[in-house]
Amino acid sequence: MTVAWLQLTHKKPRLIIALAGIAFAVILMFMQLGFSDGLYDSNVRLHTKFKGDIFLISPRTVALNTLKAFSQRRLYQAQSFDGVKSVSSIYIDFAFWANPQNHTNRQIFTIGINPDEDVLDLPEVQENIDKIKIPDVVLFDRDSRSEFGTIAADFDQGKTITTEINNRRITIGALFKLGTSFAANGTLVTSDLNFLRIFSNQRQKGLIDIGVIRLKPGVNTKNLVEDMRRELPPDVNVLSKEEFIQLEKEYWRSSTAIGFIFTVGTIMGFMVGAVIVYQILYSDVSEHLGEYATLKAMGYKSTFLFTIVFHEAIILSVLGYIPGFALCLGLYDMTRNATLLPIFMNFSRASTVISLTMFMCAISGAIAMRKVQSADPADIF
Repeated sequence: MTVAWLQLTHKKPRLIIALAGIAFAVILMFMQLGFSDGLYDSNVRLHTKFKGDIFLISPRTVALNTLKAFSQRRLYQAQSFDGVKSVSSIYIDFAFWANPQNHTNRQIFTIGINPDEDVLDLPEVQENIDKIKIPDVVLFDRDSRSEFGTIAADFDQGKTITTEINNRRITIGALFKLGTSFAANGTLVTSDLNFLRIFSNQRQKGLIDIGVIRLKPGVNTKNLVEDMRRELPPDVNVLSKEEFIQLEKEYWRSSTAIGFIFTVGTIMGFMVGAVIVYQILYSDVSEHLGEYATLKAMGYKSTFLFTIVFHEAIILSVLGYIPGFALCLGLYDMTRNATLLPIFMNFSRASTVISLTMFMCAISGAIAMRKVQSADPADIF
C-alpha cells in the first residue's frame, strides 16, 4: 500500500486531476440515483398517507395519474367481509387552477374525501377538516410549486384567498403539507361533495377512484386480500398497501422513460469514472515501467506488481469518493429546495455509490495490469 501511495503522490497535479475526475463520476452517480429515488418516493407520498390496509382500484389503473373510476358498490361489498373495520371512498382528479395573481391556468391534483372519516395521515388536514364541509372550501398544499401563486405566503399573512377551479369559485380554508411529485406540482384536499361540485361535468357520485379499507386488529391482511380477490368481481383490483405502493413505483420504473433515463445516467457516470481511472493508472504504469521491470529482475512475482496497481485503484476510489460525497450533500439540498422533491442522502445510496466507485476503479486497475505484464527486465538491462 505504501508503494502505491508513493507512486500516486509522485506527481501531485496528476493525482489532483485524477481525483477530480473520479469525484465528477461519483457526483454523476449520486445525482442520478438521487433523482431516481426522489422520483419514486415523491410519487408514493400520498400512498403512504392513506390510513388503510387494503385498497380497491380499477383494473385499468396503473398509477395515480391514470386513475380510472369504479363502482362504489364494490367497496360496500368489501365491507361485508369478516375483519373489515371501516371503508372510505376517495375521489381523485386533475382540475384547472387559476392563479389568483396572474390568472394563468395550471393543472392541480385534487383529492375528495368524506370529512367524517379519518382517512389521511396529514395532521393539518385533520385539524381543519370541518372547514371543507363548507361548500366550495378547499385545503391547499403549502409545498405546491410557485406557478400556482403565492398562496402559502398570502394565507400566512391573514389574507382571504379565492380563485377558480374548473371555472368554479373556491376559497382556501387552510394549508397542509404534503409535497410535489413528478405527476403533481400542487395538491388540494376537499370534501367529496365539493369535489363533485368542482367536477360536476366530468364525475358522478358513486364512481370512485380509490377504496380504502381498514381492518380490525389482528386480522391477516394477506389472507383477506386473497379472499376478496376470489369473491369480488373482476372489475375491481384488490391490493395490500405495500402492493399499492409497488404498483406506483413499477409504473414509473418500467412504463415511463424517466426511470430508464436515470438508469442510463448512472451507467454513464460509472463508465466515465472507469475511463478516467484507467487512463491515470495506465499512464502511471507506463511511466514506471522500468521500475516494474527492475522489481521483476529482483525476483518479485507479477502478483506483487498487480497488487501495487490494485492498491492504487482502491486509494483513488476512496480519495475521489470523499469530495464527491461532500459536494453531493450541497447539491441535494439545492435540488430539494428548487424542486421540492424528497432528495436526501441516505446510508443505502452512500454505500451503493462507494461500492460502485471501488468496483469501477478495480475494473480499471485490472485492465491497466496488462501493461505491467509487458515489463520485461531484458528490455531494461
